[in-house]
Amino acid sequence: MNVNVLAFGIVKDIFGKSSISLDIDGTTTADLKDSLERQYPRLKQLSSYMVAVNNEYAQDQCVLTEHDEIAIIPPVSGG
Repeated sequence: MNVNVLAFGIVKDIFGKSSISLDIDGTTTADLKDSLERQYPRLKQLSSYMVAVNNEYAQDQCVLTEHDEIAIIPPVSGG
């Protein structure tokens, strides 16, 4: 399945652009994370990151479709 993934913060630097098109094996958020981490190993170095699907944070078992808006949200710090 081919999906479009938006990147924010440090993830944009890791991808080298603000969005990517990615072919994933499987249909869940966990499958997406596995594909992303294989293609962009620096993602594993982040302490954590979240996946948002259609403007809502998604759990690993969330089922994706090609028409979903998917975003990778890096850890946020601040005061």
